[in-house]
Amino acid sequence: MNPVSTTSRFDERYLIVLGACLTQFTVIGLLFSYGLFLKPLEVEFGWSRTLLSSGASVAFLVMGVLAVFGGRLVDRYGPRLVLGVAGTLCGLGYTLMSQITASWQLFVLFGLFIGVGMSTHDVGTLSTIARWFDKQRGVMTGVVKVGTAVGQVAMPPVAAFLIAGYGWRSALIVLGSVATVILVAAAMLLKHPRSGRSTGRSIGTAGYSFREARRNRNLWMICAIQFLFFPTLMTVPLHIAVHGMDLGMTTALAAGLLSAMGAASIIGRLTIGTAFDRIGGKGALIGCFIPLIASLVALLFIQTASFLFAVVVVYGFAHGGFFTVTSLLVAERFGLRAHGALFGLVLFFGTIGGAVGPILAGWVFDVTQSYAPAFTALAVMATMGLVLAAMLPAPEGAREG
Repeated sequence: MNPVSTTSRFDERYLIVLGACLTQFTVIGLLFSYGLFLKPLEVEFGWSRTLLSSGASVAFLVMGVLAVFGGRLVDRYGPRLVLGVAGTLCGLGYTLMSQITASWQLFVLFGLFIGVGMSTHDVGTLSTIARWFDKQRGVMTGVVKVGTAVGQVAMPPVAAFLIAGYGWRSALIVLGSVATVILVAAAMLLKHPRSGRSTGRSIGTAGYSFREARRNRNLWMICAIQFLFFPTLMTVPLHIAVHGMDLGMTTALAAGLLSAMGAASIIGRLTIGTAFDRIGGKGALIGCFIPLIASLVALLFIQTASFLFAVVVVYGFAHGGFFTVTSLLVAERFGLRAHGALFGLVLFFGTIGGAVGPILAGWVFDVTQSYAPAFTALAVMATMGLVLAAMLPAPEGAREG
């Protein structure tokens, strides 16, 4: 049965989208929830926020380093095996984190389990979606990234409830165990389309090879843009909850900040995904940068907890948009032949900055008792990214292999 036939009683691509959504929901929902564990860990062990932020940063760095390798594996072997193994490691990492007693254990678990598990969640799912959808690629990528946003909305309140009711160790056991089951089940739904079935041509040969793309200036401009905005996307979600607590919020109310951010990002993902199909990558990128910069500047002046909700809504729109646009931008300019590897390379540059951002933000707070210098630096980097985005030339079009 042709998976895209209009007369088909069931379009198997819906299962692909479901599996991708569940993967995004779980991996990023867990990542967002980690910010709620900072206070309990700080209280129990006396660890600084620099140290606690560094754990997550190790995961970001490992994710970036392995994203290119993971993308190549997905290109070659398909998403099912790769995401199944990665999902098991990710869930197991959170479960084992419940047993930590020393700071070095935090780094080992984030580096060897959670970071490895995170390294394929984007390249595996979004490259698969790009291969299954042609004309609706932007919209469907946005739909998949809505799974991320739903995770951001739903999982922090669950984590807060578990922490309050059962303690942080039990909360991690429950979250990690459930995540493992969901991620393995989601991986089983994913696969690459058979050659030519989804687009009427050979999926494996359309576009630039990895070597050809590396000689294209546009690729390095996109990598630089990713480097400039990605630190914000890693720093704000990690620190915004504890920042709200510093301003007087309860844990439950601070979890609401993350949920509000996730809800706003749903609108951002769908809006930017739809806009991409109409105006292309350059316009979509600019549409993400403007609210991002506005929200970072606003954070410099917010001293009341209640106003944080308005700011995180604006930020959330941009956050969701950025996580939708990158895969599409790579496909638009370089095709699908080496999409997983090229997307992984772009993510690598982003996670270099993303790994450093949370650590510096935590260090800045430890030294100054304020996040203002960190928000200022992030706003400056985002402004530089906007300038580069405005300088992107029109896409040349993906070549046929």
